[in-house]
Amino acid sequence: MSVALSCLAGVGLDVLLGEPRRRHPLVMFGEVANRLEGHFNGPDGRGWRSHGVTAWCIAVLPLTVVAWLLSLLPGIGWWVEVLLLYVALGLRSLGEHLLPVVSALRQGRLADARIRVGYIVSRDTSGLDEHGVARAATESALENGSDAVFAALFWFALAGAPGVVLYRLSNTLDAMWGYRNARFGRFGWAAARIDDGLNYLPARLVALTYAVLGQTRTAVRCWRRQASRWDSPNAGPVMAAGAGALGVSLGGPAIYHGEVHVRPMLGVGAAPMTGDIERSLDLVWGGVGLWLLVMALGDWLHA
Repeated sequence: MSVALSCLAGVGLDVLLGEPRRRHPLVMFGEVANRLEGHFNGPDGRGWRSHGVTAWCIAVLPLTVVAWLLSLLPGIGWWVEVLLLYVALGLRSLGEHLLPVVSALRQGRLADARIRVGYIVSRDTSGLDEHGVARAATESALENGSDAVFAALFWFALAGAPGVVLYRLSNTLDAMWGYRNARFGRFGWAAARIDDGLNYLPARLVALTYAVLGQTRTAVRCWRRQASRWDSPNAGPVMAAGAGALGVSLGGPAIYHGEVHVRPMLGVGAAPMTGDIERSLDLVWGGVGLWLLVMALGDWLHA
């Protein structure tokens, strides 16, 4: 089967069904990862980098090999690949988390909007005004669109079922272990660096996608001038290009775990408003359509 058809089927299942409601495989994987971290790192963060590498290999590599073997099964291998891509994607979920924020803001329920956006960002949302909520939601759409949608499609297109499984599990471990604090600073080093490596090319393709579908010149200018200021080498290009494409300003001060982090400003223009959350979602959806079209064209050229 063609790459474009497989990706279209995976995206179609995600749009139709959304995330699995009962015992999501990534939730079960997270439970295993917690047990591994407890064994190799301990509650006080005594694990070294080598412990983190060992735990990462135990968590990720066997499942990647299983995905590869299952994809080779005659008759059902293609369906296994599509199902694994479906589980790895979070396109519909992105809207399901962000549209309630839009609804709450439009109805003047700021307190509810703060709670809703707090489900999807790690910053303290209790004191945000309308612009702060819209900024957090817009940033989440742009960044999570890259991590949970485009990067999964990239690795599936490049390496099939083992590629998307390797990426999605690595990304999950980065979200769990990739913190620069006393507990995870050494143990989570490998998870963070591997995720950075796996996201390097996809993130820049996403930045290009956002630029093509939005205010192109502004997006490219923001990407070139602002991306390096961001603390993440991959989120920087995505966020800067996305902010420029939308013509809004992102970044700025945010409270994480009780501490104020002064983040650089990205993009141009005014602070995001409620409608910009929807525009950021439209950017992600449009990007998915563009990627599927490019894949289909590639399949046709190589037919």
